[in-house]
Amino acid sequence: MIGMVVEEVGTVIDLLHTYLIHIFSQYPFLKPLLIGFVGACVITGILFVAGMFVVWLERKFSADMQTRFGPNRVGGRYGQLQLLADAIKLFTKEDLVPETADIWLFTGAPIIAILSALMMAAGMPFGYVEVFGKQYLMAITNMDIGVLYVEAMAAISVFGIFMAGWGSASKYAVIGAFRSIAKMIGYEVPLAITVVSAAVMVGSLNFVDIVNFQTSLSFLGLEHVPAWLLILQPLGFFVFGVSLLADMGSKPFDQPEAEEELVAGWGVDYSGMRWALIYFSEYFHLILGACLFVLLFLGGWTLPFDMPANLTLPVFFGKVLLVILAVLVVRWSLPRYRIDQVQRLGWKILLPLSLVNLAWASAIGVML
Repeated sequence: MIGMVVEEVGTVIDLLHTYLIHIFSQYPFLKPLLIGFVGACVITGILFVAGMFVVWLERKFSADMQTRFGPNRVGGRYGQLQLLADAIKLFTKEDLVPETADIWLFTGAPIIAILSALMMAAGMPFGYVEVFGKQYLMAITNMDIGVLYVEAMAAISVFGIFMAGWGSASKYAVIGAFRSIAKMIGYEVPLAITVVSAAVMVGSLNFVDIVNFQTSLSFLGLEHVPAWLLILQPLGFFVFGVSLLADMGSKPFDQPEAEEELVAGWGVDYSGMRWALIYFSEYFHLILGACLFVLLFLGGWTLPFDMPANLTLPVFFGKVLLVILAVLVVRWSLPRYRIDQVQRLGWKILLPLSLVNLAWASAIGVML
C-alpha cells in the first residue's frame, strides 16, 4: 500500500516537472518570477517563525537576567505555549479604531511596517546550500547595490510609525511619531556614513563581495585571523552598532513608545491584530538588523577555516543569534535616555566618529 502511494506521488511530481519545463520553454520570463515568488514565500515564513522565536527568547532571557519566573504560567517550565495563548488573545481581541482617526493612515501603518521588513529580507543573502554538487546562494536577489537597498527599505519603517502616530489623532501618538522622525534624522546619517565606509574599503555595495573580502585577507598576515571589518574598522563597528540600536527603536532608544511618558506612544490606539503586526515588525527589524550587522562586520556566513557549503546557514544564523542576545543584554540593562540625550549622542558624538571612520576606511582601502 505504501509503495503504491509513493509511486503515485512520484508520478505526479514527474508530470509537474514536465509541465513546468514546457511552460518555461514557452514563456521563459515566468521562470524568474516563479523562483522569486517561491523564495519570497519561504523567506516570509522563516521570518515569522524567527520572530516568534525571538519574542519567546526575549521573555525567557530577560527573566533570567532579572531573576524572574518569566512567562511560564502557560506551557510548562519553558513557556512553550505562551505564544499560542498570545496569538489566540490577539486574534479574538476587538479591533478598535478611534472616531477621530484618519482611517487610511491608521490602517496603512501596520502594512508599511511589515512591508519594510519583508523588502529588507528580499535583498539579503544568508549563505549557500549545496545540492547535487552545485552551490546556490540563499537569497531572493543578489543586487550590486544590495547594501543601499536594504538600508533604504529599513528607513521606510519610520513612515509606518509616523502614519500610526499622525493617523491616531492622539497627542501621545503624535509626540511619539515626531520623536521617531527626530531620532531617524539623527541616526540615519551616521549609519549611512558607516555603511559607505564599509563599501569604500571593500570597493563594492554587494553583500557577497563584502563577505568575500572579509575572508580573502588575514589580519596582519596572521593565519586563521580573518580581516573582518570588526577588526579593520572598530570605530565603524561601534558607530554602526549604536546607530542600529537607535534605528530599530530598541531600548535605551525607545523614546517614540515610552510607556512611562507617552502611555504607549505611536501605538497607544492600536489593538488586536493591527497592534500585533506592528509589534512583530519591530522584531523583524531586530532580526534583519542583526543579519545586516553580521554581513557587514562579522564575516557573514564564513569562519576563519574552510567548511562545507551546507554549514554556511547554521554559521550565519548562529552569529545572528549572538548579535540578538547582545541586543537583549543592552535592552534589559540600560535605562531609557531622554530625547535630548538621544539627539546629543547622534549629532555630537556618532556623526563626528562616523566621519573619522570614513577617512580611516578610505586610507585603508587605498592601501589594500
